[in-house]
Amino acid sequence: MRKKLWGGFVVGLGYMLSPLSWWNDLFFNLPIAYGFGYGLSWLQADWFLPGTVAGYWLSNLLGFLLMQWGAGDLFFSDRPRNFTQELWLSLGTSTLYTAIIVGLFYFNLMQLPEFLAFN
Repeated sequence: MRKKLWGGFVVGLGYMLSPLSWWNDLFFNLPIAYGFGYGLSWLQADWFLPGTVAGYWLSNLLGFLLMQWGAGDLFFSDRPRNFTQELWLSLGTSTLYTAIIVGLFYFNLMQLPEFLAFN
């Protein structure tokens, strides 16, 4: 029972970091990405935007991984786990999602928020 409760908690935490809800970017992913980019801009000023994209990608990757790992504990606790397969699946999903979002901004189909705008 404890493993299933832990799995449910991990799925919930992963859901908050994943791009599967419309509100999570505003409250979770963008602040994490902005903080990551801001931290990297201390090292090199030109690293803010790439750091923000990398932080966004990493937060989505972590969300997908947590959801997969939690779901494994919640629903499939009696089966052996393949962590390598889960990692590759999360890596591919997160990379594809981030590339789509970056492409939307790059081709001006979406506008960057004012606080992320760069000159």
